[in-house]
Amino acid sequence: MNPDPPSTEPPALAAAGPRPARNVLFIMCDQLRADHLSCYAPDGPVRTPHIDALAALGTRFERAYVSSAVCGPSRTSFYTGRYPVSHRVTWNRVPMPLDELGIGDYLHQAGRRFDLLGKTHFVPHRAGLDERGYRLDEAARSRWLEGGFSPVERYDGHFEMAEGSPYREYLLARGYGGSQPWTDHVIGSLDAQGAVASGWYLRHAALPARVREEDSETTYLTTRAIDHIRAQGDAPWALHLSYIKPHWPYKAPAPYHAMYGPDDARAPVRGQAEREGAHPVHAAYQRLEESESFARDEVWRTVRPVYMGLVKQIDDQIGRLMAFLAASGRLQDTLIVFTADHGDFLGDHWLGEKEYFFEPAIRVPMIVVDPAGVQGQVRREFVECVDVVPTLLDALGLPIPEHRVEGRSLRPLLQGGSSTGSRDFVVGSLDYAYREARTFLGRGPHECTGWMVREDRYKLIVWEGYPDQLFDLQEDPDELRDCGADEALAPVRRRLRDGLLQWMIERRRRGSETGAQVMARTHAHERMMNILIGRW
Repeated sequence: MNPDPPSTEPPALAAAGPRPARNVLFIMCDQLRADHLSCYAPDGPVRTPHIDALAALGTRFERAYVSSAVCGPSRTSFYTGRYPVSHRVTWNRVPMPLDELGIGDYLHQAGRRFDLLGKTHFVPHRAGLDERGYRLDEAARSRWLEGGFSPVERYDGHFEMAEGSPYREYLLARGYGGSQPWTDHVIGSLDAQGAVASGWYLRHAALPARVREEDSETTYLTTRAIDHIRAQGDAPWALHLSYIKPHWPYKAPAPYHAMYGPDDARAPVRGQAEREGAHPVHAAYQRLEESESFARDEVWRTVRPVYMGLVKQIDDQIGRLMAFLAASGRLQDTLIVFTADHGDFLGDHWLGEKEYFFEPAIRVPMIVVDPAGVQGQVRREFVECVDVVPTLLDALGLPIPEHRVEGRSLRPLLQGGSSTGSRDFVVGSLDYAYREARTFLGRGPHECTGWMVREDRYKLIVWEGYPDQLFDLQEDPDELRDCGADEALAPVRRRLRDGLLQWMIERRRRGSETGAQVMARTHAHERMMNILIGRW
């Protein structure tokens, strides 16, 4: 696999004669901040002309949010169209309950397949299957093990690959020797003495990965995607291309490791008041190892430039992919979604990683190209990750299971419709029971829930067992001043809490019968069973 180098200029992507979508390309990046794309942040630290060109083909949603800034629950919401409180995957590697369905399942019901290249973080509930004695045929079991997707290659990264992994075999065939090609080459570097320097250590982030750029994870997955789409010919297809980057380990191949330096990176957004008067949960998160590391200037000054390089590599590979789609005519009949499962703090608010409800982690990029939609528009309506499933189904002309799916199709907005009926707020949740922050606070495993309600001006964060936090995003867009104790804003807090309660009441808990079935069975006991209740 010897991919052509990416163009230095955005390809001419405009496609004449668009048709209704026959194909779906669902692209997800892992831990990508919206403010590191130049279409979202024109004065930001990274130029991303290819992603900008993609946005010019469709709709860029300015205010897109995930339901949880943690990989597992966020991705499950993307794939099911349901919030964590409904699908019950509240943390990484929590198995998805047997009764949940994903977008791949819905396409299978329509006689189609949703292929997978890359990461899903999905874990099946094997114990539940065994406890009930269920037996699945080979094809059904394969889909169930992958959350409904049909894997071309499942690649979650972040650990040495097992024997037989396609990427592992590819690396070995390309001459990357040893028993641990990912550890030694993909995230491994050589220090000044020629010794292997592990990418797990942040201090080695600025060293180039030993893997060649054309063999790195991002380029490898892009090339596999191009080859897979080409192999479909004129048959309709659906592909989830899920990049592992710019998620840690923060390790980039040359030349991306050195494209940016410390002076190119923005300093973290944080205030001393967040240190000295932090909310108890925020204070606990600041004690986590990654947060203590990113609180040091040398750490963020080392890591942020590499993160920027990883974003730049993604942009170049998106350019390769879009140029291929344009040349093959697939831009005319393919619905494209580009997004991320969450962001990355990189030292903002004295935090590393993600999870907390501040904007750099919970807000994500979302660009949707509908071949029958408006080009180059920017929408400010609140949209959420749960909207992807109904949007894809709607675009393909398939029914949306309204009794299960909690999101809303974005197609009316993609086609220039009005914002009538749009959300007044978005909701996020966090279950930090699996984190060391819980032990710092002395909480039990069922006492660690947080909720976010974010509207135009205010963001309310409700913590189980602790005071609320409130941020005025108009006066304090960086979220540095917690107004949770401000008595003058008590009516705002009550209003947002009431909104959260009403939202909770409206969740889709009747997952086995459609609304039409409920209406058909309303007061039907007399005519169906000759049962008389309360008759004199």
